[in-house]
Amino acid sequence: MKQLTYRLLYGFTYAVSLLPFWLLYLIADASFLIIYYIIRYRRKIVRHNLATSFPEYDDRRRNTIERQFYRWLCDYAVETVKLLSISNKQLLRHIEFKGTEEIEQCFDRGQDCAGILGHYCNWEWLSATGLFFHRYPEAVMGLIYHPLYNDAFDRLFLDIRSAHGGHCVPKQDILRHLLNFRRADRRTLFGYISDQSPRWKDIHLFLPFLNHETPVFTGGERIMRKMNNAVFFLDMERPRRGKYICTFKLITAEPAALPENEVTIRFFQMLEKSIRRQPAFYLWTHNRWKRTKEEFDKVYDLVNGHTIPKVKGVYGS
Repeated sequence: MKQLTYRLLYGFTYAVSLLPFWLLYLIADASFLIIYYIIRYRRKIVRHNLATSFPEYDDRRRNTIERQFYRWLCDYAVETVKLLSISNKQLLRHIEFKGTEEIEQCFDRGQDCAGILGHYCNWEWLSATGLFFHRYPEAVMGLIYHPLYNDAFDRLFLDIRSAHGGHCVPKQDILRHLLNFRRADRRTLFGYISDQSPRWKDIHLFLPFLNHETPVFTGGERIMRKMNNAVFFLDMERPRRGKYICTFKLITAEPAALPENEVTIRFFQMLEKSIRRQPAFYLWTHNRWKRTKEEFDKVYDLVNGHTIPKVKGVYGS
């Protein structure tokens, strides 16, 4: 039954992906009207996130960003589906990469790299990154992902993300894969999406981000320090519909030489700068600030980098 469900889902999605961009964007326009005005998908969360992130904006400006965001979200959906069938040549007409020469310089000296990014612009299209590294065709360009609960959708997204050479690794297995690639003398560039909301027991750090004291993951930085990866921020822009530019900006070539959490701090500072430049392209539907520092301090202590419950059994996840 699971196999049949997956085949039906894949067949339908692939058929949709064959449509030309102009028709896909018409579907996105119609979807916007339904999702925004009829279903009102997560409107309360989006409105609250924008109000608390940009208190200096008036209601009119925030409402404009809100509508622009939902239009982009519908575009993101059809653009992601398009990855299943679009050719490499056509895809590269829609996404441009800058700063890749710095990564090749790291590869030249035998150093692996890590890209750190947020849910901003169309992060799925970054699976095309490997198409730009002509001198290192054997290098592994990958992404770390959290498996979906639905098997059919999980397999579909793996197909989408690997359609243009992306190597997908579950987050719990990434260190083992990195070590195996290093033993095989294959250079790697893996992307870490690092702006998710951690569970209570996984909170090790709070940072100022978009006018909030924000709980953040630090696991990605720990892996980068352990592997001595050169760390790049992936700064994305959307100059027009159907066009993205991704610029690799070096955070550090020596993460272990920086103070603990410094890579994470710099990442969130750079991500906020990108968001404030074009705020409509951030994933505002995510309930990013549902766990507050005040709640955390009532229930947990941080001891030597570990989260310890003050009262056993409270806020277990």
